[in-house]
This record gives sequence, structure tokens and C-alpha cells, in this order.
Amino acid sequence: MATTLLQITDVSDTTGAACCTPLTRETIDAGRAQALARKLKALADPTRLRLVSIVAASVGEEACVCDLIEPVGLSQPTVSHHLKVLMDAGFLTRSKRGTWAYYRLVPGALGELSQLLDVTASR
Repeated sequence: MATTLLQITDVSDTTGAACCTPLTRETIDAGRAQALARKLKALADPTRLRLVSIVAASVGEEACVCDLIEPVGLSQPTVSHHLKVLMDAGFLTRSKRGTWAYYRLVPGALGELSQLLDVTASR
């Protein structure tokens, strides 16, 4: 049996990390609000939420675009568009193998977003 080492991202310490300070702790500036809104908008689509879930639950936390078409019931160009939105928002990375693209979650991207919204972290 092979051992797989996973990268660990510490999201518990937000001191000095402006990207991770909960929204309830300090007022955010317009630039940060715009960046956060873009991330939230990317996830505010049911298809994109499903795609993130499918990629995260896939073997090796990676999925080929060819394996994402059937589960969401959309055409390949539409699925690719949704994946691009998720990549642009910083949730997925893409690697190309032959003619197919493979997608993987960016380590810590969802945790960072959840920490921003965690109102208990500001207490």
C-alpha cells in the first residue's frame, strides 16, 4: 500500500493575514470586497458547487473534464465555462494531459473562504 502525503494548510491563525480576517472583525476595503464578491459569485451557482464537490470527491481529488460532463448533464463547452469561472476565482487549477484537461482544488481555497465568513472567529 502506497502512502500519500497531503499538504497541510494552517487556517487557524489569522493574525497578520488580511486575506483571512473574518468580515465581522474589521471593515473591508472596496478592493477586498470586490475580490470576495467574485469568489462568492463563482460558488453561487448550483452547477459550480456540484463541480467543486465532484472534483473534491474524485480519486486523488482530481477530475478530467470528460468525467464531469455526464454528472451535471451539460455540454462540454458549458462545463468548461463553469470550470474556467472556478479557476478564475481561485478554487481550481488545471493541467492538460493530451487532449483532456484535469482539474484539482486549490489547497486551502475553500477553507480560506469559510474562515472569512466565520462569525465565531471574531469573538
